[in-house]
Amino acid sequence: MRRSPLRRLVALATLTVVGAATLGTAACGDDSESAGGGSGPVTLRLGYFPNITHAPAVVGVEKGIFAEKLGTGVKLETSTFNAGPSAIEAIFSGALDATYIGPNPTVNAHSKSRGEAVRVVSGAASGGVALVVKPEITSWEQLRGRKIATPQLGNTQDVAIRYWLKEKGLKTTKEGGGDVQVVPQENSQTVETFSSGAIDGAWVPEPFVSRLVNAGGKVLVDERELWPDKKFVITNLIVSTKFLKEHPDVVQKLVDGQVAANEFVNTRPDEAHQAVSDHIGKITGKPLDLKLIKQAWQTLEFTNDPIASSLKAGLDHAVAVELTQPVDLNGLYDLSYLNKSLKDQGKPEVVQP
Repeated sequence: MRRSPLRRLVALATLTVVGAATLGTAACGDDSESAGGGSGPVTLRLGYFPNITHAPAVVGVEKGIFAEKLGTGVKLETSTFNAGPSAIEAIFSGALDATYIGPNPTVNAHSKSRGEAVRVVSGAASGGVALVVKPEITSWEQLRGRKIATPQLGNTQDVAIRYWLKEKGLKTTKEGGGDVQVVPQENSQTVETFSSGAIDGAWVPEPFVSRLVNAGGKVLVDERELWPDKKFVITNLIVSTKFLKEHPDVVQKLVDGQVAANEFVNTRPDEAHQAVSDHIGKITGKPLDLKLIKQAWQTLEFTNDPIASSLKAGLDHAVAVELTQPVDLNGLYDLSYLNKSLKDQGKPEVVQP
């Protein structure tokens, strides 16, 4: 599939850990009626990124929460991705039915399909992003002439720093010129390039914020401080509209699982830390350090609210720094499933955008 300019510019809004992989299945059985009818169990193919900002998905899979909520009438197949565009392409090709993903890839999918392909059915996480710099840099004025890394040209963090610099009167270019040189690079490279002096800082998500701090950096900007109530979406849950129309009952159970996973993450953090470490270890062969998880956890809020206003603001920022064109977001959100789940548990509902 050829990538449009927007496709190339709109990228993953969160840290990447591993390449595409397939991970296990949940229970299946003969109770097909509970899964939407048919001759056998419905298969739900769920994507996510095995990292801290996708903790609800990681914990939901690792602890069997999704399997329990989906029941014996649904067969759960999970796949992990290391880039937003890959997950969106899997949605478009029919290889995925739902995925946890960042805001910019969500906008990309909505835009490329003219509002037809996906719906946001729940939030998952907020926060967990910062600008970490060399300790001698104490103010934004000192960024002039410096090199600052971001995960990918046009991704959520790349847009965030370019817009923030623009607000300060500092120019950037897509080619890495201007008053501040923004250098897109893989998150896995940032600690090395920071330590070697090749870059002066990075606007990145966790756990790379914590890794850079541990490497001698300091937080100059905690992105939470730039948003109302310190809340902005870093991960939400989207479902293909095709699957949503064919199996609304399964989508309801999936959202029930998301709400239950967030409940686990928020009320049993120590167990959640261990589950994230164990799960990433199963995929990568090396469990994520528990001390690092706990350090990064403090900057995140795991919320079912997709914080739609921040996604819209992020799009406006991308337009302002000329990294994308305006997009009509009408119809992107369907929070009826989330609100039913919250209402059933006596929790406050989320306002439909």
